Amino acid sequence: MPESPRRSPVEHGFPHLDTVRSAITALYRRLSVDGVERYAASLAPVEAAFADADDLHLGAQRVARAMVRHYRLPDARMIVAFRSMEHAGSVELAAGPEYFVELNDRFRTHRRDIGAALSHEVAHVLLHRLGLEFPGARDNEILTDTTAAYLGAGWLLLDAFREDAVTSQKLGYLTPEEFGYVLAKRAMLFGEDPSPWFTSPQAYTAYTEGRARALRDTEQPPLTAAGWAGRRRYARDRRYASEHPGAGVAPGVPYAFEAGGDGLRVAFSCPTCLQRNRVAVRGRVRVRCALCRAVLDCTT
Repeated sequence: MPESPRRSPVEHGFPHLDTVRSAITALYRRLSVDGVERYAASLAPVEAAFADADDLHLGAQRVARAMVRHYRLPDARMIVAFRSMEHAGSVELAAGPEYFVELNDRFRTHRRDIGAALSHEVAHVLLHRLGLEFPGARDNEILTDTTAAYLGAGWLLLDAFREDAVTSQKLGYLTPEEFGYVLAKRAMLFGEDPSPWFTSPQAYTAYTEGRARALRDTEQPPLTAAGWAGRRRYARDRRYASEHPGAGVAPGVPYAFEAGGDGLRVAFSCPTCLQRNRVAVRGRVRVRCALCRAVLDCTT
């Protein structure tokens, strides 16, 4: 897992959003909606609390055990060590049940962020046991960050984002706003507000920006909650698609029309699990997502 412990430019915005969305969909496909709902309770702040007076190794083991419990890995044993290294941490993904986690030596004196680092590394173990991975190291790390955040432990990774006039720190591969987006998706699903847990003002700002982006997913046509401008554009695109079968839509439009034997259909992403759904164009309908079972009010 990368880190930026010194004053250096921190990437912002949503450059990895497509991969993040694919990761959320992949979690639902692998765990099922019932499996995702087993993580309805986030890791409590007290579980990752680490005072300067705590013994380094005993405290790290305590937090690691809390992560194991949270990720529902009852027979996984974490052995945590510290050494000089380029990245924030790494984990040896063997057959288990013991997993060796190494954290950067700087966490010896920055103990408040040990929980954040472990939330990422233990998420690697969960994904390894699930047999879930993305091709390529970068996309797989994005999957890991997304998993940690969506399953309720990765709010610590966003809270580890801090900036001042001299230093900056960010853990993980997602931008702060992308962490905010995933946490907001989780908050919408479970009715949870993680913002009271943030100790970093920058984390709170990033969460609000990510939440605004997540809310936009719920306001895209053909969803009935779409705004006037979106509905107007959708009607124009629908009319054009019916008159020109096979024609595409402009880049960035969150839906696509397909001509079929039973008439025109529209494909769009579920705002909860991000899986694409295909629905016949026939006016006002209620659609149940086949993957996450969310009920979507649509005007097709």
